[in-house]
Amino acid sequence: MATPRRGRRRLPPVQTGLAGRCPDCGEGRLFKSLLSFVDNCAACGADFTNEDTGDGPAVFVIFIVGIFIIPMALGFHMILNPPLAVTFILWGLIIIGVCLWLLRLMRGIMFNISWQRKAREVRAQDFKT
Repeated sequence: MATPRRGRRRLPPVQTGLAGRCPDCGEGRLFKSLLSFVDNCAACGADFTNEDTGDGPAVFVIFIVGIFIIPMALGFHMILNPPLAVTFILWGLIIIGVCLWLLRLMRGIMFNISWQRKAREVRAQDFKT
């Protein structure tokens, strides 16, 4: 992992995470595809190969979708009373799209927060003497 350069101002992790930018310099792209991180920042060379956000982003997405989207789908079905298949197909696609969009945002935010706080995954070799 590249160490942050001294004298650099601290970038806001939520802002850089939402933008999908490098947590170190704020310029390089963070994602190489929809949900995959790049190995290195193209702008500053920061190494992201050992970084992982874990299950945190998925938990937040489940809560957000469960609180907001599911009641909207139920209300849609109760008010308009379309065939059940229409409700499942329409809201299934909406839920999948919203989940993927939110998951990318939450992965970027949580990655940038963990990078700024220098949080790392604990491994077995960390405890060997």
